[in-house]
Amino acid sequence: MNGATIRVVLAEDQAMVLGALAALLELEPDITVVARAATGRAALEAVAKHTPDVLVTDIEMPLMTGLEVAAMLRISHPEVRTIILTTFARPGYLRRALDAGARGYLLKDHPASELADAVRRVHRGLRVVDPGLATEAWSAEADPLTDRERQILQRAGDGRSSTEIASELHLSEGTIRNYLSEAIAKLGASNRVDAARIARTKGWL
Repeated sequence: MNGATIRVVLAEDQAMVLGALAALLELEPDITVVARAATGRAALEAVAKHTPDVLVTDIEMPLMTGLEVAAMLRISHPEVRTIILTTFARPGYLRRALDAGARGYLLKDHPASELADAVRRVHRGLRVVDPGLATEAWSAEADPLTDRERQILQRAGDGRSSTEIASELHLSEGTIRNYLSEAIAKLGASNRVDAARIARTKGWL
């Protein structure tokens, strides 16, 4: 294998999109897709196994979000650079992605050629972010949620009960209710569903 080849892991939960992205990147002579993953957890495992140069991941992934993956890789594999590829043109998501250590943030409605270019630029140590979205992100309202509140509110917004969330996160139901109450109060919401809606709209979930 040519030493100049950029090794990429792709993480995307929609099979057709994953296949299309892989096919597009494989057309590039200097880029090789070494693994594909359909869940956040599988993305972490693929990175650990293949040690790629770049991970390209969606935000909304089963088992673990792309942002959670990026944050974990910043600690466990800081040499792997992460690009978030998403439909979410929301400043809140971009701020969280950058805070998690992502080096790129691209929207799926951009031309496919921009992804390959972004992979090359991020591999060289540059940061690739849509300029308009970046300007919005730094002037946007700050995210008031803690990581734990976000984690619990996200599950509540998906329809899980306090009992289910408590079991999944190994916390008491009372603790879950306290976190939800805090999140609801911070967002000025009427209930957990409303809080999740507000947070998603702002890109905080």
